[in-house]
Amino acid sequence: MVQLTETAVTKIHEIMGQQDPKPQGLRISVVGGGCSGFQYSMAFENNRLPLDKTYTFNGGLKVFVDQASMLYLDNCRVDYIETLEGAGFKFENPNVSSTCGCGSSFQA
Repeated sequence: MVQLTETAVTKIHEIMGQQDPKPQGLRISVVGGGCSGFQYSMAFENNRLPLDKTYTFNGGLKVFVDQASMLYLDNCRVDYIETLEGAGFKFENPNVSSTCGCGSSFQA
């Protein structure tokens, strides 16, 4: 199961509310690329695909994860953090064996 913190859910609702038209949900996936081989992708989505796993969070937020990405995202926790260096979504993934120096890609 993919987990989102309350802070992440609140921020996603905030960003979705600024979209016109408002998307149906958020897609979280793993795509090839980055220094270590894989990287995370987050994009607004209007269509659930037939093999998607759908999670529903507070406020009715729907998060879609495709079957291939689920292999890498099971038990992954997504948070939204704000620091002096910047703000963004942070993935805490127990399936990762190593990450790159910049922290935006990983190996599993």
